[in-house]
Amino acid sequence: MSGQIARLADGTPVAPGDLAAQLAQALRNTARGLAGADAGFEDVLRLTFYVTQWEPEKITPFMAGLEQVADEIGLSLPLPPSSLIGVDYLFEPDVLVEVEATAVID
Repeated sequence: MSGQIARLADGTPVAPGDLAAQLAQALRNTARGLAGADAGFEDVLRLTFYVTQWEPEKITPFMAGLEQVADEIGLSLPLPPSSLIGVDYLFEPDVLVEVEATAVID
């Protein structure tokens, strides 16, 4: 699944300008999508994170967002194999992060 961003079910943006909060919400949305396929993070083989205007200083809020939600959504740390890709921008100016997950289910 791809394109998981920090939006509520009705499309309301979550936490403009806050990378940690946006990552937490995007991961919650990823968990919901996985659940819809009768899967969970235990089925995820790979994660890709696209982060706007990436610079090394952003690792602290990025990790804070992961840690904030990991127990809630069943995401084990350390993460499955993951890539963090810095991009200039995503499809809307307030979107700071997008999550893509590859899972295998039987």
